[in-house]
Amino acid sequence: MIIRDSEKQLQQLCKQFPCTVVLGPRQVGKTTLVKNFVKKLKKNIVYLDMELQSDRNKLLDIELFFANNRKNVVIIDEVQLIPEIFASLRPEIDALRKAGRFILTGSASPQLVKGVSESLAGRVAYIDIHPISLFESAQKNVVLSKHWFRGGFPNALLAKSNDEYNRWAEYFIRSYVERDLSAIFGVGITPALARNFWNMIAIQHGNIWNAEAMARSLGVSGPTVNRYLEFMEGAFLLRKLPAWFINAKKRMVKAPKIYIRDTGLLHFSNNVLKQINLQGHPIVGASWEGYVIEEICKHLPNKIRPYFYRTHHGAEVDLVLVNGIKPLACIEIKHSLSPVLKEGFYNCIQELKTNSNFVIYSGIEKYKKDKNILVLSLPDFLKNHLPKLIK
Repeated sequence: MIIRDSEKQLQQLCKQFPCTVVLGPRQVGKTTLVKNFVKKLKKNIVYLDMELQSDRNKLLDIELFFANNRKNVVIIDEVQLIPEIFASLRPEIDALRKAGRFILTGSASPQLVKGVSESLAGRVAYIDIHPISLFESAQKNVVLSKHWFRGGFPNALLAKSNDEYNRWAEYFIRSYVERDLSAIFGVGITPALARNFWNMIAIQHGNIWNAEAMARSLGVSGPTVNRYLEFMEGAFLLRKLPAWFINAKKRMVKAPKIYIRDTGLLHFSNNVLKQINLQGHPIVGASWEGYVIEEICKHLPNKIRPYFYRTHHGAEVDLVLVNGIKPLACIEIKHSLSPVLKEGFYNCIQELKTNSNFVIYSGIEKYKKDKNILVLSLPDFLKNHLPKLIK
């Protein structure tokens, strides 16, 4: 079993808040994380899985259930299936404010789940569980190239063969993307439309979002396709990387870029079924860019936000890390052993006035490109430079 970095954060939150909600996509390891954590607690545990009707029946009289389990730690798995529980949690927590009473897991952002209107501010902490990171995968001696190709979902990353990995990806997309999301968010999107939307996103991975063009291709309206995008993001499948700008009058590109967060799902959806086929595929550059961005984002604290930067004149930076309104670093991402930088990258550095700037490439050597531009590998950046930027 891979020990997740998030376990320490879960432990801290359970010592402070009455309820902690563990969020992440299906099959990312939320339940395993929680069960591994509670084994170390010297407390009575009550576990309910909302995908089991027998467990859902135990909550038919939810107030009585809470009253009978005030001395226990209550774990409720896949809580988005019973959104009405959030309304009952507020008075129960107010009646007994004791840290670590509830641990909930969910596969969708509560703000988007139909029926969740109750604010639990100050009572609940949220923690996002991402797919297994590059450093976490090292516990199983997984090399970077394999992690990049298969992504971080445990069943995909640790599959014994490519065929097993491909079967997992196919049925994950069929069940979660095509069917489950419609039920979770209470929207009428057919499996065929959901799959077409997902496949188009996979092709457009790393591009600037154009709702109207996507809507025309799908035969729906612009607001409808934006809502689909919001649901995919709320299910932790997509990342909207916003454009960075402060001066509203300046001519900047302001639409977000869209990425599939897990490169394993991205590659399968683009019919890249073997690792050897990735290098010659048109998606390889955008895939590497998204992979690097996602691995960096897995390590960012809440105070540091990721953006991209592009002007209408073509100057561009793949990733800008920002603290408040202060850009900290410009990061260019190149799938190349000899990266070449365009003049626009230097122009962006001058405009954003960043002293720390990086080119993350496919090689392993580290060298300076300029006095304030360092070329290095992803592991080197994550281990030796990102911690200094975000401290």
